[in-house]
Amino acid sequence: MTPDPRIIGAAARAAAEAPFLAMIMGREPEIAALAQNGILPALDAVSIVDPAMPIARRLRLERRRLALIVALGDLAGVLDLTAVTGALSDFADRALDTAIRTAILERTPDAEPAGFAAIALGKQGSHELNYSSDIDPILIFDPEILPRRAREEPQEAAVRIGKRVVELLQARDGDGYVLRVDLRLRPSPEATPIALPVDAAISYYESQALPWERAAFIRARAAAGDIDLGRRFLEAVRPFVWRRALDFGAIGEIRGISRRIRDHHAQGQAFGPGFDLKRGRGGIREVEFFAQIHQLIHGGRDPVLRAPATCDALARLAEAGWIPADEAMAMAAAYTLFRTVEHRVQMVDDRQTHHLPVGAALDGVAQLHGVENGDALLDLLRPHVASTARIYDSIEPEDNSSLSSDTDRLAEQLAAAGFADIEGAVQRIVQWRAGSYAALRSPAALEALEAVLPGLIEALGTSPDPHAAILRLDAMLARLPSAINFLRLIEARPALARLLGAILSHAAPLAEALGRRAELLDGLIDATALDPVGPVDVLAAEMSAGEEDADYQAQLDHVRKIVGEKRFALGAQIVAGASDPLDVAAGYARVAEAAIEALAHATVAEFALRHGRVPDSELVILALGRMGGGVMTHASDLDLIYLFTGDFSAESDGEKPLGAVLYYNRLAQRLTAALSVSTASGPLYEVDTRLRPSGTQGPLSVSLDGFARYQRESAWTWEHMALTRARPVFGSAAARAAVVAVIDDVLAGNRPRRDIIAEAATMRGEMAAHKPPQGPLDAKLLPGGLVDLEFAVHVAQLTHLDGFDPHLGRAIDRLIAAGLAPAAMKAAHDLLTRMIVTLRLVAPEAETPAPATQALIARALGMESWDAAIASFERTRQEVEDFWQAVSGRA
Repeated sequence: MTPDPRIIGAAARAAAEAPFLAMIMGREPEIAALAQNGILPALDAVSIVDPAMPIARRLRLERRRLALIVALGDLAGVLDLTAVTGALSDFADRALDTAIRTAILERTPDAEPAGFAAIALGKQGSHELNYSSDIDPILIFDPEILPRRAREEPQEAAVRIGKRVVELLQARDGDGYVLRVDLRLRPSPEATPIALPVDAAISYYESQALPWERAAFIRARAAAGDIDLGRRFLEAVRPFVWRRALDFGAIGEIRGISRRIRDHHAQGQAFGPGFDLKRGRGGIREVEFFAQIHQLIHGGRDPVLRAPATCDALARLAEAGWIPADEAMAMAAAYTLFRTVEHRVQMVDDRQTHHLPVGAALDGVAQLHGVENGDALLDLLRPHVASTARIYDSIEPEDNSSLSSDTDRLAEQLAAAGFADIEGAVQRIVQWRAGSYAALRSPAALEALEAVLPGLIEALGTSPDPHAAILRLDAMLARLPSAINFLRLIEARPALARLLGAILSHAAPLAEALGRRAELLDGLIDATALDPVGPVDVLAAEMSAGEEDADYQAQLDHVRKIVGEKRFALGAQIVAGASDPLDVAAGYARVAEAAIEALAHATVAEFALRHGRVPDSELVILALGRMGGGVMTHASDLDLIYLFTGDFSAESDGEKPLGAVLYYNRLAQRLTAALSVSTASGPLYEVDTRLRPSGTQGPLSVSLDGFARYQRESAWTWEHMALTRARPVFGSAAARAAVVAVIDDVLAGNRPRRDIIAEAATMRGEMAAHKPPQGPLDAKLLPGGLVDLEFAVHVAQLTHLDGFDPHLGRAIDRLIAAGLAPAAMKAAHDLLTRMIVTLRLVAPEAETPAPATQALIARALGMESWDAAIASFERTRQEVEDFWQAVSGRA
């Protein structure tokens, strides 16, 4: 047979410009010679029949031969694009099938290789495989028929088969490799095994799949392994891909795909040397998506349009009248040229690249293609790139009111909105749009996101700290199970976006709370949310509403819901500058007291159903510390002592009677759990019961008589200091009065005589050694902070038997009136309390915050600037330290 001059010329160009092809011709001279006499006969000679040769090596050699023959046929013009990609795809199918059969038979030699299939996606699925492409299969298996070894779970066997398949195809040696394998297109690849049970895969695509996965399945095909299993799977998920009724949400999905496909990397966008033939504006991917978007819109009703191959799809869409014929022809011509030149680029070094090279390398690719130089190749490509970009742009003209999906334009919009870290903000928005988080995976969530993004980004950009705001919003979205309601709320109430921006800029604890319960934002719709919270009885009634008809767990959840909303709103008041932090601190305490009231009533009633009640006895709850003083922060825990009145030797009257001591200890345990254990609605408070008589060594609940005896006979100085802020928060009026009488009697002097000043000074020194300040703004633990003020006040109270009041501010007023404290201590208390309440929200680590948050803190303290606030803080600390030194005898 006479050698074909076209192939001879192609071989010469390959030898000169493509090192990879030159290498193969040197190692496979017989194949090269055979190809010169005809490509089709040469293709028949690709297969190697040698039973002794290991499967992996045979496949590598066959792939090498095929690469040479196809390249020569392509360069010579003997094989058109369809023939080239078809030959490559057919080999990929055969290699993948061989690898699956081999992997199964290696493990179970006598078994029928069934129950394991590869679904080809992407270009393998449409028979359009690249010259140097990877393959993107989804591996599925049927647990009922998959061959496996004795005592081996089907999932374990399937994963091992899958790993062996990848190894056979992807392992590289001196003969090269067979195929690169990318398994990341399977459902949730970060969390799922590499091979999926068929029913689980079907369930995923029926209920959770993302819009881009619909587009991917246009080209899906059962390519290897158990073909019947693969076809059964594809038939089951067909309704997911091809929807007959195209509602607004579906159109929104498709428009979202179109927008996201334009989120390319900055490199390779401008046409010229280095242009990305695949991802570049007007390149291969835009041709593919132009066809696929129209297929998704119309293919649900017209099965004829469901052609996997791009050029076939364009032709059928034109024939059906869905796109103009001239646009279909232009797109098909561009696609053919782009893919052909892409193959030239990949032939040079067998690299999976899509970029045109630069410099002399571009000239080499041009000459491989058969044109004079790089400029001539660019001239050939330029009109097709321009026409593709123009036609693709017609799908969705740029909407200047929306947030762009083009990363360059998006960066410009973010800069204009006020963001400094443009790259980070762009990255996060791209991640949100890609459905990277569970909260944003559904079509409805992505639609809601697009609707709210312009206003939300404007609000974040004009917030005090856009960088912190978008980071915290990102963390919040990452934690939410669903973001739809949150996003719809922002869309319906744009003013909330501005307040949200401020919260996200300043208050990490509030942002974290939103990440657990986005509906907390609902409570801010009503302007009264920024008003002071009501009195305890009103709050407790709200928390107890409907409890007669609800089970105990539902009551707990209801209280948690109300408390979460109230605490969140109180924190928002500080961020918004709507309330004095002192008023907010009192509000926190009223909310906590109401929660104790509501939960104690519910818990006592629930406990009595089984154990009855102790006659002539009741539970009393004593609050100490910040809760006792009625001034709490967002992070305060509850210091509680559980007491009970009546005879400690009595017994309850229920179905399961208990002695009074055991009864109230179990009841206290139950109530502590109700106040502290997390439920579906989140946690409430940390509860600290270590201030009870004998501390952790004593019973959780003690009788009032036992409490009185302990305080009068055995309690230490630090316990009497704590008692100065004790306040009953649950119990009948008579029981509360009895407890207050005991406290007043002890504080009035009916207690052991101790050296209060020396013991308090020792305690303060030990505390300073073991619990140092967190940071330079620790208004509690720094010298001259709240702890020093509290110690000074309590020592003055206990030594002079005067100035008693659980509320520290009022106690200071009394001491000042009695001449036992400097007048400056009232202002010191207010400043330090405002600081700690504010900082627990906006700088919980007590470190110096960003300038924007510094301004918020200064405003909360009533100062004109941050410098003034710091100067006042330092001056106040010195005054408090002087007071403590004077009280402790160290002045």
